[in-house]
Amino acid sequence: MATTEMTPAEEKRSISFVEQMVEADLAEKKNDGRIQTRFPPEPNGYLHIGHAKAICMDFGIAEKYNGVCNLRFDDTNPTKENNEYVENILNDIQWLGFHWGQVYYASDYFEKLWDFALWLIRQGRAYVDEQTSEQIAEQKGTPTQAGTPSPYRDRPIEENLKLFAAMNTPEAVEGSMVLRAKIDMANPNMHFRDPIIYRIIHTPHHRTGTKWHAYPMYDFAHGQSDYFEGVTHSICTLEFVPHRPLYDLFVDYLQEKEQQHSYRPRQIEFNRLNLTYTMMSKRKLLALVNEGLVSGWDDPRMPTLSGMRRRGYSPESIRRFIDSIGYTKFDALNDMALLEAAVRDDLNARAQRVSAVLNPVALTITNYPDGESEEMTAVNNPECEADGTHSITFSKHLWIERDDFMEDAPKKFFRMTPGKEVRLKNAYIVKCTGCVKNEQGEVTEILAEYDPDTLSGREGANRKVKGTLHWVSADHCVEAEVRIYDRLFEVENPSADERDFRELLNPQSLTTLTKCYVEPYAAERKPGEYLQFQRIGYFMADPEGNSEHPVFNKTVGLKDTWARMNK
Repeated sequence: MATTEMTPAEEKRSISFVEQMVEADLAEKKNDGRIQTRFPPEPNGYLHIGHAKAICMDFGIAEKYNGVCNLRFDDTNPTKENNEYVENILNDIQWLGFHWGQVYYASDYFEKLWDFALWLIRQGRAYVDEQTSEQIAEQKGTPTQAGTPSPYRDRPIEENLKLFAAMNTPEAVEGSMVLRAKIDMANPNMHFRDPIIYRIIHTPHHRTGTKWHAYPMYDFAHGQSDYFEGVTHSICTLEFVPHRPLYDLFVDYLQEKEQQHSYRPRQIEFNRLNLTYTMMSKRKLLALVNEGLVSGWDDPRMPTLSGMRRRGYSPESIRRFIDSIGYTKFDALNDMALLEAAVRDDLNARAQRVSAVLNPVALTITNYPDGESEEMTAVNNPECEADGTHSITFSKHLWIERDDFMEDAPKKFFRMTPGKEVRLKNAYIVKCTGCVKNEQGEVTEILAEYDPDTLSGREGANRKVKGTLHWVSADHCVEAEVRIYDRLFEVENPSADERDFRELLNPQSLTTLTKCYVEPYAAERKPGEYLQFQRIGYFMADPEGNSEHPVFNKTVGLKDTWARMNK
């Protein structure tokens, strides 16, 4: 089929509004035509899929327009930050397939930020306030009612300088003083009502130790860090829209201080990534971890990138999903099924096919020679011939899925039932001859006879049957543990629910199966290798297992059965 090239107008409509704004700036040769972005996580938790959307935007813009994207850790609150989070953020970004230009920290600029704060005080644009946090909140007013000035708003500059210096001493009492920017207590934008720009914290910092006792607030450090680094486009999420005027004002002040006006960063906002049955609050995710409600930040039920990686999501599938939902100026709740569909489509092309039986029942091929076995050839990936093949052992005693047998089956049941033929994948056609039951009437063994002339791949052996079943040899398999995951929360939008988020957890979010059997080739697979358990779903080996006792996490089913089950 011939392809039709897009006209310039059509191509313009196909790009995001962020890209359109960047292209407009390039056309006007702003900032000397440079493109420099940054991804600025706070190292106070593990990255989740919401951060992945920001990563794809920040790094993607730089890649598309021949710019650079740097990584900057906004480490201005030592009470919540540590090096473990730093290391995992680095790993997650690399796993997603992105590469930064330089690594920076907001703490790199503590001296510059301190000097800037001193300049503001000397300009009469900042003052030390000794009110309590409750008093400050009360005197700020409401969005419809102007605030009232702090009683300390007009204290002398020299006194402010002296008190500000005292804030950065070990003797300073946390909460006793803050530094506020003097802006406009009647401004309808609450962020302009003399925002706090420094507070006292005595917790040692993960990089600077106990050098500092007064730390800048996010709004004071973020835009200035962009300015110090030469960022041209500061791309963030929609909750920062009301912060943008303050961002711009501080940049104005910096330009005045530095006496230069040829460069300035531009803040652009896009919508956050929200998923059904998922919560993105790092504070609440941390509570799940600390309270043992999940096994850790990398629990496969978590929306963290490390959890998704452990579960078996590929980075390509996450990027494909983010690209499919796009970037807008309106927040939306995206269906988890869309993400799972992207994962399923991607893994279909890359996963190795292996045999595993999760709910086993014995199958005995009564006319197969006792004590004998043979090696069958299994294709690793029918979507990619280069992935090759491996051997799977066939014998008299097999395991098959219990659900694949029905003693009294309806007409359209094309699996194993007495008197009917099915093909065993990569092996022979067999006919069920009966079954054995225990005293409770439960089927404990299925009996069948094989046709030795029907080996898969043999000339003339492809007699048509309507069912094909997977299996493993009972004498040549490995017992495994398999973990099946469901939604972590029971409600569609837990973030909007007023109940305690702990009450919303799904008690059936993890089911552990301990008597499963896999072929030896599957047992030898390592974490990071994508697998399809034939006819069941996509799986990945878990780090807690080994080749003698493998553990597998179910990534996603072959089909979206969750939506149908929960209608």
